[in-house]
Amino acid sequence: MLRKGIVGILLFFCLVHANAQNPPQQFNRAQLDGRQNTITTAVPFLMITPDARSGAMGDAGVAAPDDVNAMHWNVSKLAFMEKKGGLAISYTPWLRSLVPDVSLSYMSFYNRINNRSTIGGSLRYFSLGSIDFTDDYANSLGQFTPNELAFDFGYAQKLSDVFSVGIAFRYIYSNLSGGAQLANTINPGSSYAGDITAYYKDNTKYKSYKINYGFGAAITNIGAKITYTSAQYEDFIPTNFRIGGYGQIEIDKYNTFALLIDFNKLMVPTPPIYETDANGQVVYEAGRPKILFGERTDVPVVQGMLQSFTDAPGGLTEELSEFNTSVGMEYWYDKQFALRAGYFYEPYSKGNRQYATMGAGLRYNVFALDVAYLFSFMQRHPLDNTLRFTLGFDFAAFTKQREREGNSAPKGVFESPD
Repeated sequence: MLRKGIVGILLFFCLVHANAQNPPQQFNRAQLDGRQNTITTAVPFLMITPDARSGAMGDAGVAAPDDVNAMHWNVSKLAFMEKKGGLAISYTPWLRSLVPDVSLSYMSFYNRINNRSTIGGSLRYFSLGSIDFTDDYANSLGQFTPNELAFDFGYAQKLSDVFSVGIAFRYIYSNLSGGAQLANTINPGSSYAGDITAYYKDNTKYKSYKINYGFGAAITNIGAKITYTSAQYEDFIPTNFRIGGYGQIEIDKYNTFALLIDFNKLMVPTPPIYETDANGQVVYEAGRPKILFGERTDVPVVQGMLQSFTDAPGGLTEELSEFNTSVGMEYWYDKQFALRAGYFYEPYSKGNRQYATMGAGLRYNVFALDVAYLFSFMQRHPLDNTLRFTLGFDFAAFTKQREREGNSAPKGVFESPD
């Protein structure tokens, strides 16, 4: 019951946020430096790293090559996949130290149409576990499992031998209460979104070493606001700008080593600072809180995306602090066994998430297994001391294996005798 109560409290704060725009915050000019001014959105599950490979590299992945989970990071990477097709299934326990039934499940696949075009898709499902809802008088309103899901479909196209672009479309569904009659009726919310991405991949040689490198950029979750009550109370979804690169050196036939780096920024308006009176109360003007520093947040989606680069109340210093940094490394032995590590950094004023990651990968015939582990430094992370897994499946390798088995089988095994 205690664990359910904790999840219920967390869910309550999510619901409260879903019913209002960013509330007025009482700051003055002297508090601009060093304060916390985090950016919040609806459906934040869209920003959770779904796969164990990138999860082990500090959540870096916009430029990582050979990625069956490219639908989340950068769909244009699929155009450079060497295999005919693949499938991956990931499982991520969430808040494992508090509750046993909160998790993110993710499935991603791709299929090459030809040497220049590839399609892909993914499905993610976030379950918040079973929760007993009660009213203000502790009367039961029933039991429900809040959940959120997103379905994606994408297309990647090579424009040259080294450059590709991609687009993706996404349907988002969020059901946080099952229609339970809480303080206000919370209905399921839904939205549509899209991604625009680009990828550059090339290689060179230095002495006897082959060097592979690439750069990726993606604007993801460009879509309509979401509401759980009425159009009067809408929240931005996590539109995100991600850019990064990787470099890989083939030391010899068996050993390769790669470094990756990503920069992320939410393209969502930053909460402003409101003017207050002598009693610390927010001053209203024409029925709205009077903004002292920053800009309004109740703006259309495209305007919010554009102003997100210039609206931080603290100016350029705060604007730059809205970029998160992910750094990762990956070592492969004989293209069959991998070791990974990474680090994620978010400034104190924007959430203070700082954690290290590590993991490993194994490739064997048609299967691939990746695991990741995370431990945080500044504050506890929902994935602290948690293992997450990704199981991959190679369509081309499976077909070849079936062909080898068929060719080596005794006569009559696959054909009936005359």
